[in-house]
Amino acid sequence: MADSPTIVMGHGGGGAMSAELVEHLFLPAFQDPAAATELGDAVGDAAVVALGGARVAFTTDSFVVRPLFFPSGCIGDLAVNGTVNDLAMVGATPCYLATAFILEEGTELAELGRVAEALGAAARVAGVRLVTGDTKVVDAGHGDRVYVNTTGLGLVPDGVDISPGRARPKDVVLVSGEIGAHGIAVLSCREGLEFSTEVRSDTAPLNGLVAAMLDTGADIHTLRDPTRGGLAATLNEIARGARLGIAVTERAVPVAPAVADACSILGLDPFAIANEGRLVAVVPAADADRVLAVMRAHPDGRDAAAIGTVTEDNAGMVVARTGLGGTRVIDLPIGSELPRIC
Repeated sequence: MADSPTIVMGHGGGGAMSAELVEHLFLPAFQDPAAATELGDAVGDAAVVALGGARVAFTTDSFVVRPLFFPSGCIGDLAVNGTVNDLAMVGATPCYLATAFILEEGTELAELGRVAEALGAAARVAGVRLVTGDTKVVDAGHGDRVYVNTTGLGLVPDGVDISPGRARPKDVVLVSGEIGAHGIAVLSCREGLEFSTEVRSDTAPLNGLVAAMLDTGADIHTLRDPTRGGLAATLNEIARGARLGIAVTERAVPVAPAVADACSILGLDPFAIANEGRLVAVVPAADADRVLAVMRAHPDGRDAAAIGTVTEDNAGMVVARTGLGGTRVIDLPIGSELPRIC
C-alpha cells in the first residue's frame, strides 16, 4: 500500500492489493488490531453468526460490471448469483436478499427494466426472496449507468462447518467445471473481440449443487467460488487460510478450448480469469470420489474434476505440475487482469 497512496483499479481485483486493503486498512478501522491480525486470511465472503438460536450466514456484494449485458448474462442475474453463491460457500441455504441500485442520471428506463427483470428472474431460479432494497441517483458523468448491491441472509444447518482453515493434508481439491468463461465472455463483449466459438458466461446459482454435495454426508472442509482473481486467487486464499500447501496438476484443470485459445491469443492465464458459476471444494480423500460423482450428476457440476491435493509442503503456496513435467508456482494475482468483471 505504501507504493500506491491512492486507490487504483487493482484494489478491486480480488488479488494481493485487495487483500492488503482489507487487512491493513478496513479490518484495523472496523475492530481492534489484535482481532484483525487473528482473522487474517480466514476472512471469507460470508460471515456465520449466531442469531436467536440459529446459525445465520450474512453477506453483501456490489456489482459494477462493464458492460451491463454480456453473453448469457447481465448485471442483474450476476448480482443475485454472486450473493447466493457467497452464502452457499459456507454451506448455507440462501433465504432472503436485499438489493440497492445506484443509477446514473440519463440511464434509459428500458435498460434498467431489463436489468430488474433479470434480477427478479434469477432470484426465483435460486429460490430466494427479494424483501427490501434502496435506490439512489447520481449526476450524469458520475456513474456508469447502473451499479447494484445485494445483501443476503441464509441458514446454516447444524453440523456444517466450512471454512478455508479446515483444509487438511491429503485432502483432495475439486473444481465444479471449466474455468475462465465469465471473464472471457465479458472481455469479448467489452472489447468487441470475436473468437471461433462464442464464449458465454458461466453465471449460475450454486446453492443446489452445494446442497447435493452436503447430502452425501461427506465432511466438506472448504468451499470457495473463484470469482475475482480466478482459480489462482482462490487456491492461494485456501492455502494461506489453512497454512498448508496445495499441489495442482495443470492438465487436470478443465478449460474450454475457446477459453484456452482466447487466453493464448491475449496473453492471459486461465487460472487468473474470473468465474461466476464455479466452485472449488476441499474434501477428505475418503469422500472425494462420491462427492465428485454427485457433482458430475448435477447440471452445474457435470464437468467437475479432481485437480490436486492439500500438502504439508510449501505452506501458504500453490504449486502446479505442468504438462511438460515441470512445476510452477501459481501466485496470488497482484491486481486484476480484467477489471470491472463483476
